[in-house]
Amino acid sequence: MDVGIEAVNAYVGRASLDVRTLFEARGLDVRRFDNLMMRHKSVNLPCEDAVTNAVNAARPLVEALTPAERERIELVVVGSESGVDFGKPLSTYVHEALGLGRRCRSFETKHACYGGTAALRSAAGILAAGADPDAKALVIAADASGAAARGTYWEPSQGAGAVAMIVGAQPRILALDAGASGFHSYQVMDTLRPRPDLEAGDSDLSLLSYLACLENSYQHYAQRVLGADIVSTFDRLVLHTPFAGMVKGAHRTLLRKLKGLGTAEIEADFHRRTAASLAYCTQVGNVYSAALYLALCSLIDQDGPDAGARRIGLFSYGSGCASEFYSGIVPEGAAEQLAELDIAGAIATRHPLTMPEYEALADGAAQRMAGVRDQRFDPAEYGDAYRSRFEGRGLLVLDEIRGFERRYRWS
Repeated sequence: MDVGIEAVNAYVGRASLDVRTLFEARGLDVRRFDNLMMRHKSVNLPCEDAVTNAVNAARPLVEALTPAERERIELVVVGSESGVDFGKPLSTYVHEALGLGRRCRSFETKHACYGGTAALRSAAGILAAGADPDAKALVIAADASGAAARGTYWEPSQGAGAVAMIVGAQPRILALDAGASGFHSYQVMDTLRPRPDLEAGDSDLSLLSYLACLENSYQHYAQRVLGADIVSTFDRLVLHTPFAGMVKGAHRTLLRKLKGLGTAEIEADFHRRTAASLAYCTQVGNVYSAALYLALCSLIDQDGPDAGARRIGLFSYGSGCASEFYSGIVPEGAAEQLAELDIAGAIATRHPLTMPEYEALADGAAQRMAGVRDQRFDPAEYGDAYRSRFEGRGLLVLDEIRGFERRYRWS
């Protein structure tokens, strides 16, 4: 059976930092600010992790299902590079917090920022191979912010949050084009996380790897989908977004190489087909495994209800590296469904952090990472950020870690 995304929601965190403020505080070269194309970044409190981000994204979608539909969720899969255990997957915590049935597969996928796509494609393949047309999967791409890149040009782009998707045979958000995908992967040390508290690598090498993978995965797609053309086949292009400036540069490079277009033509194409996907990413930052799917939400919301059905090309990249270019149809009515969740409103109402508040939260980030044995999380330590954006709002937060066991509660 054909499958796709039936519903989608993003959790964009409840606190944010102005990126220009960060540039100035860190003494970064402000001449690079405009090329980054970042305005704000979401920041997690220490009592948030990939589990809380995942659950807070998924809960509205699950609660919108009927009891019978919830029982048809036969798979929970979470893509992340912010795992909390080498063996126990994030999906087990998510499954419990959302009260899902026990006749359910559960696992976690990891390949840097490609992890969310690995989760989606795995779920789609499992459902398509099954005999039950009413079966569904809950797929979540979730990552948490850390303090590993202070003083680098990575820090301004690092965001936090998750995107949750209900996947099934009634794709009201994105109907996947069956068999329409291309891949390109190889071993490269561009970015890596050798320890929970350390993100390392070579940013220039990562850029080059991203560009190579975009071109080659699309070329593989074009070989498998006869007649495909990077300009005429896709009404919109949505690319993995570590920061918006990288997407704009990658779009320019790709159209020059494949179509030989000039500067004015490329700029017009960018604004027509890609710019709308970047609106949320410029305000939230790089959400790693969820970055492509936050861009998809942005595109649908920015296009609005009058856009009609359109085919989009999607590019997913994960450092290390793996990549995939695939396509699907956003049907008419997708924008109305997404508008009910008001992602733009959630972005606009985050708690604006001062630099001292941000530094304190970043200092506490290590308390919730993998490998922590015992830790209690006192909301009083987070000041107004917790009181104004969490208290009494029914969001999942990390309450304590006891003997490595994570215990969560609703705010």
